[in-house]
Amino acid sequence: MQIQDIVTNISNQVGIDPSTAEKAVGILLSVFKHEADGTRVGELFAAIPGADDLATRYDVMAEDTQQSAGGLAGLLSSALGSLLGSRAGALIQGVAQLQAAGLDIPQIRQTGASFVEQAKQASNPQLVDDIVESVPGLKGHFGL
Repeated sequence: MQIQDIVTNISNQVGIDPSTAEKAVGILLSVFKHEADGTRVGELFAAIPGADDLATRYDVMAEDTQQSAGGLAGLLSSALGSLLGSRAGALIQGVAQLQAAGLDIPQIRQTGASFVEQAKQASNPQLVDDIVESVPGLKGHFGL
């Protein structure tokens, strides 16, 4: 399964336009890349062609994407990221950027759950479970 297949499925399942779905999946992948064990994430990205490119394109820790979150959510995520360090900051920044993209909390959770299920189909289910378990707070923020 290619990353574009996952994006299309999420767009249809969550009821969001394809460009928003692409951004949401890219943000989720970027959070995984920054927060989880790099070796395990590398395995996941290798199993889903295009995943690493999408994570890089929507890097939650890039200066320009942090500023685009804007508003109070962007300010809080920047402050908390500075306080808690870059790993926790990536998760908080990801949520802020998903909200800035127009997703509400139920849509963020639906997108996260759908992505995890499809990632399990595209790769090793235990690998995906291990990655999700390795990131404290991921379940709560993304409804996993």
